[in-house]
Order: sequence, then C-alpha cells, then structure tokens
Amino acid sequence: MTDAGTPQSESDDVEATAGATPLSVSAAATLADRIIENVEEVIVGQHDAVEHILVAMLARGHLLLEDVPGVGKTVLGRAVATSVDCSFKRVQFTPDLLPSDVTGVNVFNQKTREFEFRSGPIFANVVLGDEINRAPPKTQAALLEAMAEEQVTVDGETRTLPNPFTVIATQNDVEPGRTYDLPMAEIDRFMKKLRLGYPDEDEETALLQRVAGEHPIDSLEPVATLDDLRGARATVANVPLSEPVRRYVSRLATHTRNEATLGVSPRGAIALVRAAQARAVLDGRDYVIPDDVQTEAPSVWSHRIDADRAGAAVVETALEAVPIE
Repeated sequence: MTDAGTPQSESDDVEATAGATPLSVSAAATLADRIIENVEEVIVGQHDAVEHILVAMLARGHLLLEDVPGVGKTVLGRAVATSVDCSFKRVQFTPDLLPSDVTGVNVFNQKTREFEFRSGPIFANVVLGDEINRAPPKTQAALLEAMAEEQVTVDGETRTLPNPFTVIATQNDVEPGRTYDLPMAEIDRFMKKLRLGYPDEDEETALLQRVAGEHPIDSLEPVATLDDLRGARATVANVPLSEPVRRYVSRLATHTRNEATLGVSPRGAIALVRAAQARAVLDGRDYVIPDDVQTEAPSVWSHRIDADRAGAAVVETALEAVPIE
C-alpha cells in the first residue's frame, strides 16, 4: 500500500515477466479469443468461466474450481492447458498423498553414489490439482509454497518452478466429512474461485452430441505457444492503472473490512487490479476502467471474505455502496 492507501503491484511484477516481449494489446486480445474458441470446442455453455480462467492465467494468478462432481471442472482445466503448447501435469489429490509426491524427491543413484533430484508434477507450466481438498494439510502446505513463491524446497534446497506457472485446482463440495478444508491462507493464494453449475437443457443436449463418439478433448490441439502466453502476460502487466481506479479499489477493500470479520487483504486488492488489467486487455483496451474492477471483483474477492453472510453478498454490497469518483 502507498501512504495514500492505494494498492500497488508487488515488487516482483517486473521479474515475473522479465525477458518476455510484450504483445500489442490487439494481439493479446486476439490470442485470448483464439484460446477461448478452442476451449469451447470441448466445453459447452461455460464462456464466462473460460474467460475467468484466462484472466487468471494472464494476470499471473491461480484458480480454484469448486462444484459438485461431474460438471466438467477437470475437463475445463485440461482444455485450457491443452490450448497452450506448454508443459502440463495433473495431480490427483488423495488422503495418502505425501508432499514429496507433489514436489519431487532426492533419490540415491548407486552408480554415481550421489543423490539425484526427481522432480514432481508441480514442475510444469500448468498444474491441474484434482480434488485438492482431499489432500492432508501437510501436502496442501507444499502446494501453498509453490503457489506463493513459484518455488519449492526439498531437503533444504530451493528449486525454481517453470515460468509461467499456473495452478488450476478443483474441489468437490460434497462429502465434507472425507475432505480437509483449505485454510484461509491457502484460499487467499487463489486469485479466483469459480462455480460452474449445471448446464441448461440446450447446453447439455449439445454436450451429449459432442461426446457421443470420441471425446473432443482427445483431439484438441494447441492454438498458442508458450512465448505467446509470456508475451500476453507482459502486456497485461504493462497496462497502466490510473490514480482514481487504484483509490476505487482501496475504498472497496476498506468497505469489505468494515462489513466482515475478515475482509479483503492487501494481497486481495493487488489480485483485483491485476485481474482488472487482464480484463481490459481481453476487451482490447490498454487502460483499466471501473467496469473492469466491477466485473472481476465477485470472482476475485468473494472467497477471501469471512462474514456472517456469503462473501459474494459482501462484495455486492460494496460495489453498490462505494461510489466511483
């Protein structure tokens, strides 16, 4: 925060996109449209959710998909990752999963008489963490470090993760007695939390037609390169934020803190301005307007709020009560 109370990007913003050549805003917007169209070859009726995932990826964030089983959370994550020609790994979280199963482990090589590091599935550009709330807290903590620092520590040695690095995690909100609730510290690391919901009759009919034979995810091809993604992320990071927009975000955050036991943290405010930057680029603009903030606030902030009512209701009240100046 500045002395005026306006959120600033974290000091590693430049490092996060270092070495990448920014695309023009129009090129980045076209790239996003291309990825969205490709994903919709597989996913039916989830245009907004696909946009939200792309916003999180371009804004250097992570995403949590929560819903009942069978609504397409895993397939959606796979389709987005497949659309970009980058490394992709999937982790199926279970109660007996160890931190080393995620991060990797040092193995003794009898030929060289030395320990060699065998990297875990966390070493990928896009990591799909399936049913993350089934993992025990110690394993969740290993993922937390990776999401927060983009690095992991194994046997005292820190190793940097690939750049870019995005986690798309899923969790089912059924069978709560057989899961481990994510701590607020970990939930706060996710830029966005989404619910997909059931498709309507027309959407489900179209879906059944697509999967009647071979599932379309099996033939999906990449439509973007890793350099494309890095360039688009650099474009988003360079979108300027005017003083009025920064102050608007700060006033919204303050309102949530006054209305809840646990309101939006400064990290949450930073996440919102980054998401607003990405939303501006998706709309073909090189500047952020309050509408971008209002569009992104519900998905970026609702899961960060602890109150006697739903976090989404607190965010909605803030958007209605706080004026744009």
